Amino acid sequence: MKTILPIALCFLLMVVSPAGAQSSPIRPVVEIEEEVYSYQPATNGAGPMWCHGSTCLVRIGEHVFASGLETLPGAKPLNNCRWMLFQRQEQGWRKVCADTSGRTREPSPLVGFPSGQLFLSANPTLNTDPNAYAGPARPQIFEFAPESPNGPARVLEPVWSGTPKFSEHSYRSFAADGTKRELILLQNVGYTHVEWTFLDRTGQWSAQGRLKWPWGADYAKPGPIRVCYPNVALRDRAVHFCGVSDIIEPNPEWRAFKKELTGQHWDYDFRRLFYTWSPDIRKGEFQPWVEIASREKTCGWVSPGDLWIGPDGKVHILWTERALDERLRERFFPDAKQSYALNYVVLREGKVLTRRTLLLAEEGGAQERPGQSRFHITPKGRLFVCFYVSGADANGQSVSENRLLEILPDGIVGKPVRIPLEKPFTSFFTATVRAGSAPSPMLELLGARQGTGSTISYARVRVE
Repeated sequence: MKTILPIALCFLLMVVSPAGAQSSPIRPVVEIEEEVYSYQPATNGAGPMWCHGSTCLVRIGEHVFASGLETLPGAKPLNNCRWMLFQRQEQGWRKVCADTSGRTREPSPLVGFPSGQLFLSANPTLNTDPNAYAGPARPQIFEFAPESPNGPARVLEPVWSGTPKFSEHSYRSFAADGTKRELILLQNVGYTHVEWTFLDRTGQWSAQGRLKWPWGADYAKPGPIRVCYPNVALRDRAVHFCGVSDIIEPNPEWRAFKKELTGQHWDYDFRRLFYTWSPDIRKGEFQPWVEIASREKTCGWVSPGDLWIGPDGKVHILWTERALDERLRERFFPDAKQSYALNYVVLREGKVLTRRTLLLAEEGGAQERPGQSRFHITPKGRLFVCFYVSGADANGQSVSENRLLEILPDGIVGKPVRIPLEKPFTSFFTATVRAGSAPSPMLELLGARQGTGSTISYARVRVE
């Protein structure tokens, strides 16, 4: 092993040939590829990769940390897990700390500051009955010293606006401005809004508030559109938030048809991608929601990928789309064609400047399907996209691999290059700048690899 403002129709969708120019050739070199830990599925609706909008991998100088999820033997869902903290050392990964008393449902994302602090977001239940299915929760943050992460952690109690009723379904986001030593924690409350709190560089929770969800006025039954699995970035006290709709199927006819198929009274909608931002989070005001993408007409699917704030203030967003739910096609939209796309957009102050499709698989055409995607930024300011591809190539040969492409400052998209991993990552986190990790010549991945079952792995790939 190796060590709501719909804007999609206002702009031309450009499918870019992979033969674009690039500043220098990409020759990714895999330096490390190894297992971190194995787990038992908790069957509680979450899992180690569930908080994929944030990250469970952080680098602070020479120190690399990963948080993990342990399923408690004999404990009943939903709160049947505890967090673990791992550090990579010369001999490989070692568990350096773990929760000894709390119970939770979801994984615990990380952020870090280059100055030397590591933070872990936890959401322990307040219900003391181990057989209780659900109940209230209390968000906490654990602060570790990278030089001695197995030492006593400092426990931070976030300050909120009022007394929000948090539960084990947190859908929380954890982001940091590493160079400014500031962080933000956001946590959903039901289907109405997200609570947020801001920790400034003086160590004070100096701002709190609520972000209300966009309003679904066009639905048969109008209501708030809960936004989940968001990518959140904090830079110079500006906060950027991009996530996907996550509500019970709002179309009555589709909901009834799905019930016929599944026997369930519910099914969730993941079809609309929304973005908002606050120019200065201390003022507590977010701008009107902007709808970046929608697959509402054909009951499709949208998944957030990543978000990056460039040095010029432009907002870069990645996401994947599936055109339609094929179970419904024959009855509701028989002429619609299936497609899978990895899409990219650049915005400034909510206005789209550039829109690209980086990879497209279409019914009757190419069948290389894009999966999870992440940005990677190097110290020289180069912007890369790392993404998973499955399906079949033009010759009908099976494809399952991770690829890397570069997006140049002028918007030209470089040719994708395969990352020569022994086993591709089908789902992964990165050591992202959104969590305080510094730009790096090394792309670091943490996640699930093909064929490894319930095992979380790590890879380090030199890209520059």
